[in-house]
Amino acid sequence: MIDTRRLHTLRAVADHGTVTAAAAALFVTPSAVSQQLNSLEQETGHRLVERGARGVRLTPAGEILLGHTNAVLAQLERAEADLAAYGSGATGTVTVASFATGIALVVAPAVAHCGRTAPGITIQVRDSEGDASLPMVLSRQVDVAVAVEYRGAPADDPRLTHVSLYAEPFDAVVPASHRLAGAESVPLAELARDTWVGPFPGNPCHDVVVIACEAAGFQPRYAHSSDDFRAVVALAAAGAGVALVPRSALRGMDLAGVAVRPLHAVAPTRRVFAAVRRGAEDHPLIRPVLGALGAAARTWDPAPSEPSAG
Repeated sequence: MIDTRRLHTLRAVADHGTVTAAAAALFVTPSAVSQQLNSLEQETGHRLVERGARGVRLTPAGEILLGHTNAVLAQLERAEADLAAYGSGATGTVTVASFATGIALVVAPAVAHCGRTAPGITIQVRDSEGDASLPMVLSRQVDVAVAVEYRGAPADDPRLTHVSLYAEPFDAVVPASHRLAGAESVPLAELARDTWVGPFPGNPCHDVVVIACEAAGFQPRYAHSSDDFRAVVALAAAGAGVALVPRSALRGMDLAGVAVRPLHAVAPTRRVFAAVRRGAEDHPLIRPVLGALGAAARTWDPAPSEPSAG
């Protein structure tokens, strides 16, 4: 009989590539991870991992077991959901990880909505960048992730169920003294000669901007980096560079010193979704939270506000 706890360990090793990183994700010691892997190999009668100087990779047998692991763990999630529904236990805590703008736009309204419609559910919120929250769901650190599509992310991860929330364009943010500050819209290629301000590499928004600039025929020259869009706008206001910022991140922000303009033609888009472990979407605690997130997203109007002229 295969111990499902060891299947969690196998998946963590496959996700993170090293025993040390897998141990950190599982909140155990590296020796405990190695012991679990050794026990799993004894249970299955197959060598499942190969250790090298650069980390750990799965053997063909390990890859076969990993495929079954995803199905088994998803079925266990469904079993927990069915048992919780049978017990009608709509009382408990759901932990949601989201990036800051997502918290303001959909998570906080979802907290208020559940407070009115499902008072037995307590939502705990954790601030997490859009690319970091999905591993937190898979490692069971949180129940729900509000995340952003990003380059390199699998489009259809069999371990997760995705629920689309909203999509929004990026707007150009330029210093008020910029040559294009008075334009009705900004052709992206016209910013090729400028220095740029934006998120760090690895942030999903960084990827969206770089891909859009590449499509426009240039590589943005980043002079300053911050994952906080308030800092990005402040640096643009100081004349440090230009930026592309998701429209919702500009809502309620002090825009003195910058001009905010829509991009000419098709603008890059930030696509936001909620994700849970596959099989957990019908859990009586999680289902109302997903519904509340979707309801909040439907109230978001992505139409541009009055342009700022600094």
